[in-house]
Amino acid sequence: MSTEVSKGESLETPGAREQLLQTASSIMREGDVVDISLSELSLRSGLNSALVKYYFGNKAGMLKALLDRDMENIVKSVDALLAKDDMSPEAKLRLHISKCIDTYFEYPYLNRLLMRLVRDSDEAEAKRIADQYLLPLHRAYNRFIGDGVKAGVFRPINPQLFYFTVTGAADRFFSARLVLKHCFDQDTLTEELRDSYREHTVDFIMAGILAH
Repeated sequence: MSTEVSKGESLETPGAREQLLQTASSIMREGDVVDISLSELSLRSGLNSALVKYYFGNKAGMLKALLDRDMENIVKSVDALLAKDDMSPEAKLRLHISKCIDTYFEYPYLNRLLMRLVRDSDEAEAKRIADQYLLPLHRAYNRFIGDGVKAGVFRPINPQLFYFTVTGAADRFFSARLVLKHCFDQDTLTEELRDSYREHTVDFIMAGILAH
């Protein structure tokens, strides 16, 4: 397949940028990896691989764009949840943990991709990622926990450690398909498995934070 692309070709492919991102996401999800082959991307998407350079500069640029797409949705969702005045702190946190499970079910590569890009990027790009996505989430956890403690429904715990507890529980399960395959003879991330793990995780984590 040709690796050259003209301006005319790109304009004849509406939605190509998002299609490339979605295909890259699917490849990483199905392969349980945080890297892709441009030849596989081209084959799966049906698009010229040169469009990666056209839209993103290179493959690293495409991975950054994929991270931006997924993380922006997470930050917006958390901000919207914090802004709800008609929900109790407990209900907000239960819903947030549920959404975390759903997110990592859809994008099991997300935390590994985030860590890879922070590690491999220059200092300016690593700081951009931290400022746009990590720090807002840490501030959100301060609010989640602080509001619950103030209302008397949560024990006073460290919000930063709680953040790692929640994201670790969500990330580890859905990025451990080899363990599921070799230990439990199951390597498919089904909706039934997601639902069972969501219920288990929400109940387990909330039991540890609720004031008694």
